[in-house]
Amino acid sequence: MQLSKEKVLAQANAACKNTLMETLSIEVIDYGDNFLIAKMPVNSRVHQPDGVLHGGATVALAESVGSFASHIFIDTEKFFVRGIEITANHIKSIKEGFVYAKATFLHKGRTTQLLDIRVTDEADNLISICKLSTIALPKRDR
Repeated sequence: MQLSKEKVLAQANAACKNTLMETLSIEVIDYGDNFLIAKMPVNSRVHQPDGVLHGGATVALAESVGSFASHIFIDTEKFFVRGIEITANHIKSIKEGFVYAKATFLHKGRTTQLLDIRVTDEADNLISICKLSTIALPKRDR
């Protein structure tokens, strides 16, 4: 039975309780066949000392959205996902509002996945470009 988009988004956001994603107020807001989008507020909680979005918070958003994208598209009964490498190029700074991260698959393999993650502001200005490699590892009986 296929879950509705609303149920998948609700489950994704419920899984964020008591995690870094909840701490940073990251919310998964949309997904499709080849992408996933999340948003994060930009405020003093994610600022660096000079009052702009911290690059580490941006990378945490990017890895979260990319890992979730990989997680949604695998058989979670048999596999779990881990990020294995992330790169980030920060293009523009932002002081307030929201940033949106859209993870799109460049490679969707059975074992490894490569995602392009574009972080933009509310006016669709490019803030950062990230690349994330993830791996699907088999679950073992415990």
